[in-house]
Amino acid sequence: MSWNFEELAQKAAEDISQTRDSRDLEAARIKYLGRKGLIPGIYSALSTLPSDQRPLVGKNVNEFRNRVEQLINDRKKEIEQSQGSREEKSNLDVTIPGVANQPGSKHILIQTIEEICSIFEGLGFSVQEGPEIETEFNNFAALNIPVDHPSRDAFDTFYVDLPDPKQAGRNLLLRSHTSPGQIRMMQDYKPPLAVVIPGKVYRPDAVDATHSFMFHQIEGLFVDENVKFSDLK
Repeated sequence: MSWNFEELAQKAAEDISQTRDSRDLEAARIKYLGRKGLIPGIYSALSTLPSDQRPLVGKNVNEFRNRVEQLINDRKKEIEQSQGSREEKSNLDVTIPGVANQPGSKHILIQTIEEICSIFEGLGFSVQEGPEIETEFNNFAALNIPVDHPSRDAFDTFYVDLPDPKQAGRNLLLRSHTSPGQIRMMQDYKPPLAVVIPGKVYRPDAVDATHSFMFHQIEGLFVDENVKFSDLK
């Protein structure tokens, strides 16, 4: 009994390469390596060979077995990679709208205002914003700024071409500080009050490295019984 191991190796390589999935590959493995497969059959027949032929045939069948095992392992990796690629493709739904990156980011001033307000919110304050166009009462009179105060002059305040509905003969103005927000809060709500008021303010200052006709302020208002400066500090 003799075997052409070169032809057997070629046939095994052909059979294994033609497997399409793990089921086909398992069938090929059983054909060559299974308990009743070709290679175990050759091992069983070694005892029937003349003693002088057994070493050579044993060497050849060992090499053949190693070759088949290597082919099966290589093909198994190829099938697994192929199946993984197909699964990834099957999970891709091309009908789902894409998610685009959001361009830009918040302005540094907005980030700063939000950070400051969040600190006060953590202390129990609420955030309130008022209008940028205000009455003289809210911007000056209610804050004990007298009529003859220099800040009321047109050189220090932006007055707009809109009549003040609460004061005849006077115009509305661009708020020069966020303090009118305090007046509005105290008019609309009863104590206790704990608010911070951020916003833009306007003053006709000459623009230089430290001044601008528009800038931002944040101020707080705390009204309650037995409030001390140490509480605010």
